[in-house]
Amino acid sequence: MKYNRCGKSGLLLPQISLGLWHNFGSVDNFENGETIVKAAFEKGITHFDLANNYGPVPGSAETNFGTILKNNFQGNLRDEIVISTKAGYTMWDGPYGDWGSRKYLLSSLDQSLKRMNLDYVDIFYSHRFDPETPLEETMMALDYAVRSGKALYAGISNYNPEQTAQATEILKRLGTPCLIHQAKYSMFVRQPEDGLLDVLEEKGVGCIAFSPLAQGLLTNKYLKGIPEDSRAFNPNGHLKLEEISEEKVGKIIALNEIAKSRNQSLAQMALAWILKDKRITSVLIGASSVNQLHNNIDSLHNLDFSKDELITIEEILL
Repeated sequence: MKYNRCGKSGLLLPQISLGLWHNFGSVDNFENGETIVKAAFEKGITHFDLANNYGPVPGSAETNFGTILKNNFQGNLRDEIVISTKAGYTMWDGPYGDWGSRKYLLSSLDQSLKRMNLDYVDIFYSHRFDPETPLEETMMALDYAVRSGKALYAGISNYNPEQTAQATEILKRLGTPCLIHQAKYSMFVRQPEDGLLDVLEEKGVGCIAFSPLAQGLLTNKYLKGIPEDSRAFNPNGHLKLEEISEEKVGKIIALNEIAKSRNQSLAQMALAWILKDKRITSVLIGASSVNQLHNNIDSLHNLDFSKDELITIEEILL
């Protein structure tokens, strides 16, 4: 595993991080999730990414991860891992369980720490921009989370380039630099290229890409139709059947041919394609099995692309 510096900070993150968005909730097999986390750490993955609402049910991924920590990461091992969590999406009913107010963010952080039985998280994120709350209030909540010792670093997620520039400037003035931006980025979702990556480079902020495999589309699962065990059929998933068009399947098949010529799986090539950009600190993968985890990690064996490969990929993605 190679570790990249996160922006201009002192923190190093593994090129591949493990996200607990799926497969680690109360509806999932706990022993399988625990095995995946242990296998990830053994392979050098030191960064584990959560959010208050991960599950289902919301909060259960943090609760399960807290149990995994207690069972396997006692003592100084806590100092060998980076744990992140977020708040910004709906967590509980009522006026204080959503968005970006100081009350919600800090209450949610306290709840997350209790669920995981932690004194602090390494990174605390504002999960999304709140158009109804002053940005200064949201950023001051992140600053307080760090100054109170409940988080070591502050991050933002799902902010556009302009919002990101404003947020980083506010945090800089407060004395708590923005460490990282978590952005949705894959071969099929290219919005970070429209200014966001430039802003992050200018501000010295790291970037971690989530959904790098486009909810499983950029894998071999959909080469021959839609399997019943896929996320598209999962009622708890975020990939909808209507997103899998005939045109998109054609692109998946064409991309898979390039991957085969590189002696990679499609998933491996999709991860390598993101990591080719030096502005990317880490890619955030999910995993439903140890074999899937290992397959994704093996993408690191071939991160280089020829000029012709990149041109062909762009032609396919147009």
